[in-house]
Amino acid sequence: MSNIPDMSNITAVVLAGGLGTRLQTAVYDRPKILAEISGRPYITYLFDQLIETGILDVLLCTGYMAEQVFEALGDSYRSLTIRYSRENSPLGTGGALRNALPLISSDPVIVMNGDSFINTDLGGYVKWFFQKDRNVSILLTYVANSSRYGTVILSDDGHLIRFDEKCAGINPGWINAGVYILKKKQISKIPEKTYYSLEKEFFPQLIGDKIYGFPCKGSFIDIGTSKSYKQAESFFTELL
Repeated sequence: MSNIPDMSNITAVVLAGGLGTRLQTAVYDRPKILAEISGRPYITYLFDQLIETGILDVLLCTGYMAEQVFEALGDSYRSLTIRYSRENSPLGTGGALRNALPLISSDPVIVMNGDSFINTDLGGYVKWFFQKDRNVSILLTYVANSSRYGTVILSDDGHLIRFDEKCAGINPGWINAGVYILKKKQISKIPEKTYYSLEKEFFPQLIGDKIYGFPCKGSFIDIGTSKSYKQAESFFTELL
């Protein structure tokens, strides 16, 4: 266990460059991470979680309304140092992460989707990652209705063996909760300056190559739609 790094030395990358098309009927004048929840920007809830974990360095991958993000957040939040990686044209989740690679200070790195939140112990997740020789891991959460997300199938030893696409009907299952740990050598495999999806292209091609799922049952929300955004205030109120 001695090879587990100090959390203060780990970079957290937040993917925050998307257009937020599904949310624009409710939040049309700002990017998703600045959507207001109980009088504060949504992203600050993610920041608080990172601070509780002991992380000091966060790298925001921005694109849509990038200037507004910088003006709102600046270069720090409480004990966090905020840095920025900007995409000049849409690159997708994978392309944005590859674009940020030169700025990533740690190996491995924590990567988070900027429009979802999972209430879990991120420090425990990092410790688990180092208990075996893992290249990539995806944090998973169990939901009663997976139709919006698609499901992730694991082997008995935790290897990720299959992604099942979204399907009609209410089916329970494990879903991608949007928090990843990756070694930098894996990120370098992503094509440069190309629109590329972590979820649809990168992770599926890694099946069989030390990609693992970490199941947890923490409360989860994805604010990417108007309906789920309206639920966010009560969600975070219950956590506090």
